[in-house]
Amino acid sequence: MKFICGPMATISHAAFRILVEKFGGVDEYFTEMINASSLLNMGPWEKYYIDSHPVPSKVVWQLTGNSVEKMTDAAAFLSTLDGIGIDVNMGCSAPDVYKTGAGIAWMTKPVEETRRMVRSVGDVIEKTEKRFSVKLRLGDDNFTDDGFFSFCDMLVENGVKLLTLHPRTKKEKLNRPPRYEYCKKLCERYKKDGIKIYLNGNINDEKSLERAVKVCPEIDGIMISRACVQKPWIFSELKKSFSSDSCDLAREVEPETLAVENRFSVAGDVHFSDSFSGQKCGIKNEPVTADMEALCLDFISDVERFQPKEFYKTRLQRFFTYFCMNFQFAHYAQTCFVNAAAKGNDFLREAIADFFKKCPEEKYKILYI
Repeated sequence: MKFICGPMATISHAAFRILVEKFGGVDEYFTEMINASSLLNMGPWEKYYIDSHPVPSKVVWQLTGNSVEKMTDAAAFLSTLDGIGIDVNMGCSAPDVYKTGAGIAWMTKPVEETRRMVRSVGDVIEKTEKRFSVKLRLGDDNFTDDGFFSFCDMLVENGVKLLTLHPRTKKEKLNRPPRYEYCKKLCERYKKDGIKIYLNGNINDEKSLERAVKVCPEIDGIMISRACVQKPWIFSELKKSFSSDSCDLAREVEPETLAVENRFSVAGDVHFSDSFSGQKCGIKNEPVTADMEALCLDFISDVERFQPKEFYKTRLQRFFTYFCMNFQFAHYAQTCFVNAAAKGNDFLREAIADFFKKCPEEKYKILYI
């Protein structure tokens, strides 16, 4: 079973992938949504959305848009880049997305229009070795089982090789339990066809993973989004339940992006120099100490390295809103860091230093990865 880092606006960029890779990485990274029209116009920001650093071979490009022609042309362009494949977003239920005809709107449009888009995009991807996938929900609130499975059949008939299901309807919020049984039904429906099924929704620890896998034992992959922003090490925590190979977590990554000297240590003050993922092979499940202050500061530096100045505020505020939940004084840290990020990165660095000076017990966190 694979572990996948889900697509998240303002989060799924190179700096965040670098952070996750420091803790062993994942099998696949979905990018944040890439707008077909903006990509084709090659605006000033598009080069940041299509930056696949540091592990191009594990990137899945997620595409959104409302036009058959533009979705097709954008998919053709993305197919020329390194990566696993193209994922069409049919699951985003944010009003500013679906009201434009993108995201989950493709599930509610006349089926022939959606079929035409899927077939057209599938045709250009089929000419390459890239994978064609779709991330979707159950549909609108009035969905029916027959309608949902008929829609999925249409996707598969037109070249889609993988479905990632967030098993909620368009308007259902996160406090509504996801209906994992629909992931199970998809696995059973397409088992003989070789279609892969990923499950997405409410996986945030080992117990929630066990519950999901108990319902869907044949699932091909688990996608995690918000929980991995709070705990970038969550994938390594969960992988220990599915593999006894102590070297499973080691990844081939550019060494310069993973230098974590004095960031981590095995209990007993044995420090990792060089690559964390490579050095940890053989000590799986042993306690590791993470320097939380250093991680915060390194993330800011990586955002500065891989994002334009215009993006600093939103990327850093969104990240620290989740990451600060690791601290006992989470609300205090969130308030300090988010407010400081609005003023500038130097203010944020000062706020981080001040927080750990006032709360030294928060500086180090013991992880079992």
